[in-house]
Amino acid sequence: MLIKCVVYRAGKKVAEIPAAEIHNYVCQPDCFVWVALRERDAALLEEMQREFGLHPLAVEDAQQGHQRPKIEEYGDSLFAVLHMVELDGDELRVGEVDIFAGSNYLLSVRSGVEKGFDDVRARCEAEPEQLQLGSCYVLYALMDAVVDRYFPVLDRLESDLEEIEKRIFVVNGVPRTNIQALYELKQRLMTLKHAVAPLLEGVSNLSGARVPAMVSGLREYFRDIYDHLQRLNQTIESNRDTVTAATSVNLSMIAMQENETMKRLTAYAALVAVPTLIVGVYGMNFEHMPELHWRYGYPLCIGIMAALDGYLVYRFRKAKWL
Repeated sequence: MLIKCVVYRAGKKVAEIPAAEIHNYVCQPDCFVWVALRERDAALLEEMQREFGLHPLAVEDAQQGHQRPKIEEYGDSLFAVLHMVELDGDELRVGEVDIFAGSNYLLSVRSGVEKGFDDVRARCEAEPEQLQLGSCYVLYALMDAVVDRYFPVLDRLESDLEEIEKRIFVVNGVPRTNIQALYELKQRLMTLKHAVAPLLEGVSNLSGARVPAMVSGLREYFRDIYDHLQRLNQTIESNRDTVTAATSVNLSMIAMQENETMKRLTAYAALVAVPTLIVGVYGMNFEHMPELHWRYGYPLCIGIMAALDGYLVYRFRKAKWL
């Protein structure tokens, strides 16, 4: 679906035009056309391919979708694939934006997510001195917006991790529930890492020693994106290490709980074993057992069993087994 098709000249908006009129402007050296599409439409992409002369391999990737994040150079044009990550309750929704950038055009195809780039367009139109740098500045602005949207997602995941860490040492907590929550959190961190890590190489190529000619004047802008990606990647790795450590602590807590349970069971078994031993001896019904005919034999036997169990209870409580 076509969202907007706008012509810009010298950093200023000229007009919104139908897709059929794009060829009237892309041939003008002082103009560029910014087209925004939502969801993949094979027929519309083929029309854009004819209007802009897009590379067929890049168009094929955009039509198929589910590509790994990347930035590729096709002659005098660039093709970028970025993953868009949005919070959907406690889950992450992953979409994709494919960006075609040439000297006089920029085409973005967004799919799988709700939030668009109206704010990016408004930002660019409010900065005509930057927008006059051309379509590559729009490429930077779109990539910058996508990368900046990773930060709130990462902040939410860090908050979830802090909440789980607080529950680890709660008395009468449920360590197994914590492990499940940590595993799910680790999966969400991996989803975010799969969006961030592959972009590092691509963006570094736009800000390093060898850069495509069309973005040579924007090297410092893409270096800023690279710095953001580095920070995101390092924070994700740090959080993954924390999740691994927290999982180990939870496993230790489970082992400690089981150990405490075994201590209690052992203590109760000892309390039962002592009177059982004494009763077993007198239950063998030997003929010559003088205590059987002694008047105080029964209360003495009960008293001894109670005294021994009382002493054991004292010792077990002192050892914190009960």
